[in-house]
Amino acid sequence: MTAVILAGGKSRRMGRDKLSLPQGNTTVLNAAVERFSGVFDRVYISVRDLGRYPDAGAPEIEDIFKDCGPMGGLYSALEAAGESIFLVAADLPFSDPLLAKSIIDIRGDSEICITVDGSGRYEPLFGYYDYSVKDAAKSLLLQGKYKMAELFSLCRTKTLQPEELHGMWRETAFQNMNFPEDYEKLFK
Repeated sequence: MTAVILAGGKSRRMGRDKLSLPQGNTTVLNAAVERFSGVFDRVYISVRDLGRYPDAGAPEIEDIFKDCGPMGGLYSALEAAGESIFLVAADLPFSDPLLAKSIIDIRGDSEICITVDGSGRYEPLFGYYDYSVKDAAKSLLLQGKYKMAELFSLCRTKTLQPEELHGMWRETAFQNMNFPEDYEKLFK
């Protein structure tokens, strides 16, 4: 199975490249690559432009559709990988590859399998995406529709509640960092 780490954002709200911030003795991005490489057969980094993270320890996949957010990254990743993927946002510094594997294992015949938190909020950037969703993603991109939720109504989508994840649910796995105070809260 292939994991794709989304790293194509501009970090505008952080004010600097949040994926290059320290996490332990490495960076946020390199820590994600290390975690997922230990569990997945292949790990790629989805980037806006090639060469952005040459020392991250995984091959980069360049966005085909530029500045289209995660939908553009998803489409490019499916196109480049040529197979189903597990998509994970790089700014989830405590994302769990074993939880990702569990989601893959219980996806059934769904084309998309994502989690929903206790308040009903989707987490589309930590989920399974079957190769079959590639054409629907491309169609949405060509229509200028970039919201991941648009894809859910076009594909067989399974949403998992925390209690369906066999005790593996951890709120920290979904804590992201967009602002300097988010980073401070997570790492200080």
